[in-house]
Amino acid sequence: MLRLTWVQPEDLLGHELRQAAQDGREPKAVAARWRAAGGPEAPAAAGASPAPASRYLRRLAEDLLDELADLPSALADDEPTDLGRIRSVCPDWPEPVGAPAGTTPHRLEAAWLGRATGCLLGKPVEKLPLDAIRRLARAAGNWPLATYFTARGVPEELLERHPWNRRSAPTSLAENIDGMPEDDDLNYPLLNLVLLQRHGRAFTTTDVARTWLDELPAGRTFTAERIAYRNLLSGLEPPHTARHRNPFREWIGALIRADVHGWTNPGHPAAAAEQAHRDATLTHTANGVYAAMFTAATLATAATGDHDVHTCLRTGLTVVPPRSRLARAVRHAVRLAHEHADFESVVDALHATHAGTHHWVHAVPNTALIAATLTHANGDFAGSVCRAVSGGWDTDSNGATAGSVAGLLAGHPAALPDRWTAPLKNRLATSIGDFDGIGFDTLAHLTHRETRRP
Repeated sequence: MLRLTWVQPEDLLGHELRQAAQDGREPKAVAARWRAAGGPEAPAAAGASPAPASRYLRRLAEDLLDELADLPSALADDEPTDLGRIRSVCPDWPEPVGAPAGTTPHRLEAAWLGRATGCLLGKPVEKLPLDAIRRLARAAGNWPLATYFTARGVPEELLERHPWNRRSAPTSLAENIDGMPEDDDLNYPLLNLVLLQRHGRAFTTTDVARTWLDELPAGRTFTAERIAYRNLLSGLEPPHTARHRNPFREWIGALIRADVHGWTNPGHPAAAAEQAHRDATLTHTANGVYAAMFTAATLATAATGDHDVHTCLRTGLTVVPPRSRLARAVRHAVRLAHEHADFESVVDALHATHAGTHHWVHAVPNTALIAATLTHANGDFAGSVCRAVSGGWDTDSNGATAGSVAGLLAGHPAALPDRWTAPLKNRLATSIGDFDGIGFDTLAHLTHRETRRP
């Protein structure tokens, strides 16, 4: 029996109830009706519940999803999605300062390699709880994390209780790595490289949608991206694609698409954030969009090599509404990173703060963890990717973004330790366009070409 993940109405309803409570709506009456009818909770980790709901429950879920969408939000003024309104509530929005600064192919290659390395490190433990990540690493003598995960030396009993990510272990454990395997955290930067090659900096959200339909296999999408893809095929247009029956619109998907927008706007964080906004609003709203804008602006600041990681993160926050949940979470995370010498204490405090409130793929806790990671590691490459993955939640995505920022700051592939980059073999697998098997050095040159396009 095929149980297509991330689209079944009976599974979406539970996530939408949680989302409604987070974004200032009042879902209690709808929740009571769902539970009275025997409706299930949202799957805790998987994308679909194990068995389909009855026809009655499915129809009820569809009706309740629409009813929830009509509820007013008490946070609307503090958390707008429209770019003009976002700018109006950001008092320190970065203004253009002449022509953007430059970057180099070497710096961009380090960013690509950093993104791949962090992603690869996090892949085997994606979806695992924090305690399991720590136990598996300690059992292999790899805690604090210092290299890729391995099954060597890990007791079978521990692996039975906490199995590696089923899809990733065959390609992402240290003993199995043979180049960079396919992952959505690398597919989306490739897709956005195609977007810029075809449409330039002035692309529209509709151009993003067309590029997806042309180049992105539907089965390679997840959460908000899968919902938006389905909405496009149903005839909906952006930005409605981000809102219609999409409880994942504040999750991490837009953030993992932001890198190319930052890389190609060195020294111009506002332009990077605006590009990320046009990309993100195909699939996301509010804090999901802010996470992408924050990431793009941080990367644009790092891309010149003129600033330390703390300046980059502060600049990233200037494009985020200061009263939003994401801004508050990032500020709190950075403060924790300054207060605690032991990063485990930082992680424990973050998990205590967000426990029971957010799904493990939500943008708010994951962006906070990325900011804490980079702050605590002071931008050091190995320290950043290891801290990001050791913090749990969306491990491969967090490792990828932390690696991208830290790679840019390192400035050159030779500055990245060989134990991280050599297993990649300068080879990336993907189902996007003609990129399968491409080298990171070639990708860097293609990306650098887009930094100089008018």
